[in-house]
Amino acid sequence: MFRRDWLIALAFLAPALILLFGFTHYPAIQTVIDSFWSTARGRRPAVFVGWDNYARMVQDEIFRRAMINNAIYAAITIPASVALALAMALFVQSRILGRGFLRLAYFTPTVLPLIAVANIWLFFYLPGFGLFEQLRGWAGLSPRNWIGSPDTALYAVTAVTVWAQAGFFMIFYLAALQTIPPSLREAAAIEGCSPLTFFRRVTWPLIMPTTLFISVNATINAFRTVDHIFVMTQGGPNNASMLLLYYIYEQGFRFWDTAYASALTVVMVVLLALVGIGQFFWLDRKVHYR
Repeated sequence: MFRRDWLIALAFLAPALILLFGFTHYPAIQTVIDSFWSTARGRRPAVFVGWDNYARMVQDEIFRRAMINNAIYAAITIPASVALALAMALFVQSRILGRGFLRLAYFTPTVLPLIAVANIWLFFYLPGFGLFEQLRGWAGLSPRNWIGSPDTALYAVTAVTVWAQAGFFMIFYLAALQTIPPSLREAAAIEGCSPLTFFRRVTWPLIMPTTLFISVNATINAFRTVDHIFVMTQGGPNNASMLLLYYIYEQGFRFWDTAYASALTVVMVVLLALVGIGQFFWLDRKVHYR
């Protein structure tokens, strides 16, 4: 009977396991293997090159620039998205007129296709005619090319990402806030606790599991952004907005250097794993699950 139960369980799990291995684990293993080989071109087969693809990164200035840009991008988008999502959730959690409409409005950017979001903001940033330029013109400021300037291109893309994903994270915070017992608020009000103290002493510790989940997802999103870059800047000007995943896309699909793209992918996955593990070790000590 025990063996029969195991066979039945494996039969139900087999389709999911096959898909998981075929589309996740096998490509990951193959990517690691390909990173130690050269790229096959025409009749020239791939040859084993060892660590040459990784050594190439040390001399690759664009790779270093992409890493720096990605670090800045992550350092802004992660805390900004978390803070904005929490602020929106606290606002729409309160009893205000039109609360349902506000929740829908905050969540709307999440359901829009990423390409559509990039095109909308491309119109906002359009030099001379965009929304931001119209506002600057009314304020008497000189025109500015937001995505065409090396000084502002990366931050322009960063703003789009925060706007697009904060509404998605807000839903999780809103669900977490609704699980806080009303009796805690009533007891705090009786004791004369201020809203700020209640948030710092009660609300924030109770929603830390949600914060951990959101921060990990925000970190993953910070390293897998490619749609906005592809539509808005294509990594320019002068690689000012080049991010790691878009650089991998260029190497693998534009220049067809799949071996070097595989090595870059391995580095990105290792970085994500290290950052994710660090987040769990640092935030898990602050998480209260009960």
